[in-house]
Amino acid sequence: MSAHHASTPSETPALPLSAQALARFDKEVAKYPYEMRQSAVMACLAIAQQEQGYVSQASEAVIAELLGMAEIAVHEVTTFYNMYNQRPLGKYKLNVCTNLPCQLRDGQKALHHLEKKLGITMGETTADGLFTLQQSECLGACADSPVMLVNDRTMCSFMSEEKLDQLIDGLKGASA
Repeated sequence: MSAHHASTPSETPALPLSAQALARFDKEVAKYPYEMRQSAVMACLAIAQQEQGYVSQASEAVIAELLGMAEIAVHEVTTFYNMYNQRPLGKYKLNVCTNLPCQLRDGQKALHHLEKKLGITMGETTADGLFTLQQSECLGACADSPVMLVNDRTMCSFMSEEKLDQLIDGLKGASA
C-alpha cells in the first residue's frame, strides 16, 4: 500500500439526503419498470421536500442521477409545480387562491387580510419563521371560496376574516 493510501482515508462527499430518504426513493422507483423510472420524479421531489422543507439543487442532482435524467429536467419539474419549494419557507405555507371564482368571493380580500395580520406581503415569510404567504392558482374548490391550502395538504374553505384569524391563532398556539 502506498503512503498516500495509508495516511489519507478516502473521503466520500456528504449526500444532501438521509439514508431513509434514499431508501424511500428506491421504493418509489421500484414501482416502475427500469426504463420508466423517471416516472418517480414527483414522488422523489416530495420525499426530498418532506425531509429538508424545500427541494435543494443538491437534492435535484441526486434525484437526476438516480432516475437517469438531466439535472435541468428535474429542475423543470420542481419549478413547474408550486407545491415544491425552491427555498426554505416558514413552518406553515399558506397558499390563498386568487383565481377569478375566489376573487369574486373575497379571495383577494382574504389574502390582504392575512398580509395585514402577519405583517408580510405575498411571497414573504414572517420574521419568526412560522408563516410563508403565497397566492395560488385554482385549488378546485370554487364553490367553497375563498379557499386556501396549508402546507400543500390541508384545504380550508369559506375563509372569512374570522376563520382566517382563528386559523392563524391556532397555528401560532400549536407552535408555542
